[in-house]
Amino acid sequence: MCGIAGIFHPDVPKPVDPARVRAMCDVLAHRGPDGSGIWTAPGIGLGHRRLSIIDLDGGAQPMASADGALVVSFNGEIYNFQEVRAELEARGHGFRTESDTEVILAAWRQWGPDCLSRFNGMFAFALYDQAAETLFLARDRLGVKPLYHAMLPDGALVFASELKGLLAHPLLRRIPNPQAADDFLAFGYVPDDSAIVAGVKKLAAGHYLLARRGRSIPRPVRWWDVDFSNPSSASAAALREEMIERLRAAVRSRMIADVPLGAFLSGGVDSSAVVALMAEASRSAVETCSIGFDEADHDETRYAKLVAERFATNHRTRIVAADDFGLIDTLVEAFDEPFADASALATYRVSELARERVKVALSGDGADEAFAGYRRYRFHGAEERVRRLLPGRAQRLLGMLGDHYPKLDWAPRVLRAKTSLQALGRSGEEAYAEAVGVTPPPLRARLYSDAMRRTLRGYHAEDRYVRAMRGAPADDPLSRAQYADLKIWLPGDILTKVDRTSMAVSLEAREPLLDHRLVEFAARVPARLRLKGGTGKWLMKKALERSLPREILYRPKMGFVTPVSAWLRGPLADRAAAIARGSALAELGWFDEAAIARVAADHRAGKAEHGRLLWQLLMLDKSLQLVFGLGAEPSYSASTKYSPSGGALKPSAVRSRA
Repeated sequence: MCGIAGIFHPDVPKPVDPARVRAMCDVLAHRGPDGSGIWTAPGIGLGHRRLSIIDLDGGAQPMASADGALVVSFNGEIYNFQEVRAELEARGHGFRTESDTEVILAAWRQWGPDCLSRFNGMFAFALYDQAAETLFLARDRLGVKPLYHAMLPDGALVFASELKGLLAHPLLRRIPNPQAADDFLAFGYVPDDSAIVAGVKKLAAGHYLLARRGRSIPRPVRWWDVDFSNPSSASAAALREEMIERLRAAVRSRMIADVPLGAFLSGGVDSSAVVALMAEASRSAVETCSIGFDEADHDETRYAKLVAERFATNHRTRIVAADDFGLIDTLVEAFDEPFADASALATYRVSELARERVKVALSGDGADEAFAGYRRYRFHGAEERVRRLLPGRAQRLLGMLGDHYPKLDWAPRVLRAKTSLQALGRSGEEAYAEAVGVTPPPLRARLYSDAMRRTLRGYHAEDRYVRAMRGAPADDPLSRAQYADLKIWLPGDILTKVDRTSMAVSLEAREPLLDHRLVEFAARVPARLRLKGGTGKWLMKKALERSLPREILYRPKMGFVTPVSAWLRGPLADRAAAIARGSALAELGWFDEAAIARVAADHRAGKAEHGRLLWQLLMLDKSLQLVFGLGAEPSYSASTKYSPSGGALKPSAVRSRA
């Protein structure tokens, strides 16, 4: 796991200043504290920060081919590099190191862009071919590893593992993107097809970009997709056996490392499955760790201990206070863009604990999306069954009734019908898009200023979900919802959270449950076996019954709940109130200050529940401060400060992150 950055001049081979590439890499030092390297040639510069995991002595980067014609800067791991290497050796390729990086160079020479289909791994890399004068940027299938890029005013293409790498270049224009702010309020994260800095892009999961000198920069090419449209006809018993074998292979492939390795263990189904299969494959006790909370309602350590004892792991637990809000500023700097999934607090703490003993940790992320573990899938399926029974006029009437039905969060569940009625009045895609969201469109609109509403006219953040579901290679509602989550929610929220929090402490996190072969298998499992009798991940749980106790497999899903509402009524109440005055949000003019002040006051007084919304506004405000220097002094060196008046840029004295 590493950090990469670079500069490419597509028009003419202008000289690249190594100091600029180094500056872009230096702000990524947390991703690679073990070493750094810079390589430049006419019109190109590649940089690298290394976290040494495999071939500790021979894997330094950027790495050139033996003849110097190819150079690569690579972030991630190719888990099957030994198999690919053997195939390449049989074709006459020679190798000087034992690293997976060198395999990428030889694979490119042999297969060009098609080399990506040979790799099983998590990766984002930049490969320059000096003879062809091409820059090849590629990202793994599911978006485990990030890659940002942008065009500069001088015509250069710049790229980096994190937004802060681009921000370190003095020519990057820092103009806030109002659509990204709406995306963030809609979902709690900025999706991969959006960015908080206008003009900045993220290379989408399963895509590559091939830039050639003398030509305009083309659109990225999709090189992988998951297909739900061809369900298997095999029996449930046969699929259970296939699943356990695929799980076993995925875990074992991710246990290859030349440094200490362990696992996160929450006591849930997914992390417990990973630990069980690691223990099966390991000759020594697996290193595991868990974070517990000093409030019983949020604490799962009892279940983690049960699994740890069952598999005789070297287990460590650390209890943290439920009011761990002192970590907020650390997380804001780790994410750059606004990010409001409060479980990032726990993910950071467990990464911090793991890093005390290991350099690599396996996690259980990805199974809920691939095997239908979320409760919302069950609700979506039930709503779709009702929609099929209702004529269009009845659906519209239910929607109108929902709009006028009071919101009774305090009432018994049977009386809380507003959301369900509103959902039934929409299409399945529209309803699901709002179900996965955080702040619905009407509430967002009430918070915006008149100018912001005019700017966003015709823009709907939720439309990306509608498009993804309607265009999904799937024939049933569950599969369409899962497809959209794999494309939007997974890379935008879950994988961003794990990457930034683990990399902030220089820990490599690996996700065996997102092995692409396992995900492709999951897409072929019939929907009725993914979600059965109200039980999500049904087939996965059945397959694991021989390994895990029922108390783990079938207990209610807890997740991580941060008491943000209590914080924003107590220790953070003043911060919430300040958002409406003298903040970055106020300076931009995107929001109605009086509306935000009412939200904060009503929440503090207990008149309304606006905890999640205020948490989002706080995270947005802090991100805008950090990236654009609004409302407070920014943190990045080589920077410019955004002025909301006309979008002009002016120099700003800033302090360095180095």
